[in-house]
Amino acid sequence: MKTEKEKMLAGEPYEAWDEVLLAERTHCRKAVKKFNETLPGTPNWRATMEDMIPGSGNAYIEPSFRCDYGSNIKLGKNFYANFNCVILDVNTVEIGDNVMFAPNVQIYTAGHPVDPVERIEVGIEFGLPIKIGDNVWLGGGVIVCPGVTIGENTVIGAGSVVVKDIPANVVAAGNPCKVIRSIDVK
Repeated sequence: MKTEKEKMLAGEPYEAWDEVLLAERTHCRKAVKKFNETLPGTPNWRATMEDMIPGSGNAYIEPSFRCDYGSNIKLGKNFYANFNCVILDVNTVEIGDNVMFAPNVQIYTAGHPVDPVERIEVGIEFGLPIKIGDNVWLGGGVIVCPGVTIGENTVIGAGSVVVKDIPANVVAAGNPCKVIRSIDVK
């Protein structure tokens, strides 16, 4: 029988208030609080980021930042996130190399059932992985929804809501986000 965490990471319905998951979120909340209170660029800031997102490498994340677990976020080299980034990582979030997030970017792997009984009375959630390729730039206020993949070298315009996969080498924008034009990569 799968644990609630195994179900969560498999994209299956799970109980978010499971004791193990609650303990992991609590640990992350403490690390996030400490990170957001630490001066960026200092050795202590780097250590608190590593506690919050293990394997964060040379990432640069501006406070304030929020995430659920941190351990489900995989950051490539040279990742930059501007102010007020939120990553709900109940499933995996894979971010490639040289990725930039403008202010207020929100990455949501978490979802809830449409059926109100399941959503409210049973308290079931689910999560779907998000993958962001190398050299991607997400403009200010972009929201990426559960299960989305964004291809390499792509730019997503400010204020976009990405509900479906976006291919590599394009500029896309809007709500819902749609491809506007291709990018000739040199």
